Amino acid sequence: MAMNLQSLFATQDLTKGKPIHGIIRFSIPLLIGNLAQQLYNTVDSIVVGKYVGDQALAAVGAAGPVLNLLIVLFVGVSVGGTIMVSQYFGARDREHLDHTVGNTITLAVLSALIIMVIGPLLTRPLLDLLQTPSDIYEMTCSYLVIIFVGVLGGSFYNIMAGVLRGLGDSVGPVLFLIVACFLNIGLDLLFVIAFSMDVAGVALATVLAQFVSAALCMWRLMRMKEVVSIHKKYLRPKKEYIAKLIRLGLPSGASQAIFSTAALIVQSLTNSFGTNVIACCTVVMRVDAFAMMPNFTFGTAMTTYTGQNIGARRIDRVEKGMKAGLLVSCVTSVVLVTAILLAGPYLIEMFTKTQEVIDMGTHMLQILAFGYLMMAVSQVFNGIMNGAGDTLTPMFLSIITTVVIRMPLAYLLNEWLHSPDCLFISLLIAWTCGAILSAIMFKVGPWRRRSVASRDAFRENGKDAMSE
Repeated sequence: MAMNLQSLFATQDLTKGKPIHGIIRFSIPLLIGNLAQQLYNTVDSIVVGKYVGDQALAAVGAAGPVLNLLIVLFVGVSVGGTIMVSQYFGARDREHLDHTVGNTITLAVLSALIIMVIGPLLTRPLLDLLQTPSDIYEMTCSYLVIIFVGVLGGSFYNIMAGVLRGLGDSVGPVLFLIVACFLNIGLDLLFVIAFSMDVAGVALATVLAQFVSAALCMWRLMRMKEVVSIHKKYLRPKKEYIAKLIRLGLPSGASQAIFSTAALIVQSLTNSFGTNVIACCTVVMRVDAFAMMPNFTFGTAMTTYTGQNIGARRIDRVEKGMKAGLLVSCVTSVVLVTAILLAGPYLIEMFTKTQEVIDMGTHMLQILAFGYLMMAVSQVFNGIMNGAGDTLTPMFLSIITTVVIRMPLAYLLNEWLHSPDCLFISLLIAWTCGAILSAIMFKVGPWRRRSVASRDAFRENGKDAMSE
């Protein structure tokens, strides 16, 4: 499986060659990018945990569910844009591709403006609703308000990175994210240690670094003139493209909203256990994010791979890619999770000196271990369905696993165990159920009939899009 640097750092056409080679080449820079992405949140937590204290660490963690709830607009736009761009790119349909990219940019900016207005207004009511402990309330509030006011940088980066990945460029977003990550680390240390700004400092550092990564993504996209054109006529909103972006992205955005709402309810349960448990959950979720990286990486890779091949009418390659995706995802996940379990206590010590939090966090990671393999399976299947344009099925699966299984189970287990173990046992069971359901829906679901590019091609030829 020899790969030279030139092939690795080139825009990739995933409709040719051996599926496993293309998926791995595309995923390597994507995995590096996810690593850099996680370093944002991880460095924030390490800096505030080590230099401010466990209360500041808990404040950053308590902000997570609120932040996730209010950024669902960007999730929808990013998913819709990636699907349409990858399918039109695979179909070699330049006109539709240019309009899709332009309208995705416009929708990204509009979504960011909405969150910049409503985010700060909803911050305190949501923190009150969650019964956020008084000793971390103000720090959590200041962190969220700064992130929301500066949300344009982070949202624009994630959406433009999705567009670039749809075009087969998984390297550019990674390089820009690495630059921003190092900038974020430097600014974290400057604002927190030199300027004594506690959690407000890490929030400001994150916002500034994200603006840099967003600007670099836009610069890269504007230089890809041989692939796509960025012109004001393509930026002008057009009903058909906006409608498709919303139709494809809405299920993913809705599932993220449902997931985030459930997370808010579970966060309320977490808050009831006190500041130490909140701090422990914050640390575990930071380590958890690294364990999840292969899963999300290969899920994203399968979305682009599937979109390009369905756009090129190569359904046979999708089936082969599924087997390759499962193999590399599961093997990578097992290796990484084993390493995390062995190094668990040492990883948690990076965030806090409190022994109770270290012991509790190590125990929680052991509970979650098998679940990471289950997530590897579900992410590959969900990535394929998303890439085909079937974003409804993953949405319903998300509702079932999160709302029907995880959320009530956490509260039921708490009544039985009276322990924070309920938070992670319920998560493990939900992930396992999700993997089983995803495999079933891949086998019997409607994803093979959802191609956007194919429908457009048939419509323009005066034929029924579903006639094949």
